Amino acid sequence: METRTISTDDGEGHLEVLSFRPPAGTAPAGAPVAGPPPGPGIVVVHGTSITAALYRPFAWNISRLLGRQVHCYNRRGRAGSSPQPPGYSAATEVGDLAAVMRETGSNDVVAHSYGGFVALEAARTVPIRRMVTYDAAVSLSGNLTRRWRPELERSVAAGQLDEAWAHMVQGLEVGGPVAKLPLGALRMLSILSARTSMGAEMRELLPTAVAEIRAVLDADAELDDFAAVTTPTLMLSGGWSPDYFTETGRQLAAAVPSIKYAVLPGQLHESPLRPGIRLPRAVARFLLAGEGSLQPLRSRRRRFRLGR
Repeated sequence: METRTISTDDGEGHLEVLSFRPPAGTAPAGAPVAGPPPGPGIVVVHGTSITAALYRPFAWNISRLLGRQVHCYNRRGRAGSSPQPPGYSAATEVGDLAAVMRETGSNDVVAHSYGGFVALEAARTVPIRRMVTYDAAVSLSGNLTRRWRPELERSVAAGQLDEAWAHMVQGLEVGGPVAKLPLGALRMLSILSARTSMGAEMRELLPTAVAEIRAVLDADAELDDFAAVTTPTLMLSGGWSPDYFTETGRQLAAAVPSIKYAVLPGQLHESPLRPGIRLPRAVARFLLAGEGSLQPLRSRRRRFRLGR
C-alpha cells in the first residue's frame, strides 16, 4: 500500500489517499503482466464516522480480482485529510472525488453508504465510466428526514458522545439488531465500544457525521433529478441491511435506465468493512463489464518450515 496527499480543487485543503497495487503478475486476461498495472484505477469512497483504513481488505481484494490499482481516500474531517470546511456540503465531496479521480488516473468508482450518496451526486456532473454503490444513503422525496435526530446534533455540541452515538445508531438503524435496543442500552454499548480503537475513532468522528447527515438531507432529490446519470451503475444492498436502502435502490433502478439494482443475501450494512470475498466479487464483475475474466485469488496461507 502507498500513501500520498493531494490538494483539493477549492484550494482549502488536502486529502490523504491510500493506493493498492495488485501483486506482480496479476492482470486481466490478455493484458501484459509486467510494468505498471493495466487500465485506469478505481476509487473507493467510504461511509460516515469511519476512515478509509477500514476498507483495506475490501480494496485489496478488488485490486487482486481485476489486476488494477484501487485508491481509498480519507474524506475531509478524518485521518490525514483536512477538516470539513465552513459551508461544507455535497458539492464539497463531489469536487473532492473528482480531484482524486483525476490525480490517480481513475475512471471507476465504488462507494459505501454516505460514499454512495457522494458517488451518485457526482455521477450527475462528473464523467465516471462505471460505478457500484453499496447501501447508498440517498434521500428521495424526504424519505430520510424522519431518520434525522435533532438530539444527535445537540448531544455532539454538548460533548455527550455516548448519547450522540446512541441516537445515530437508533435513527439510521445501521447496527443491525443492535439498533432496536433502547437508548440506555445503546449508551452502554457506546461506552464499551469506546475502549476499542475503532469505537474510539467513531466517537471522535461524530461531529463530521452531523455535517454529513445534514448534507444528505439538504440534497434531498426527486427521481427526475437523476435522469442525467448515464454512467452504468450497479446499486447493491445487503440482505440484512436496513430496508430503506433497498427501497431507494429499487426506485432509482426503475426510474433511471443506466442504474441496475440487486440484493446480496446474507450481507450486512458494514460488509465492506468485514472479511469476505462475495461483495468484492460482485463489485469486480460489474466493473469488468464482460471484458476478460476475474483473476483467481491465490491462497495467502503462511508457509512453515519443518524442523529437523
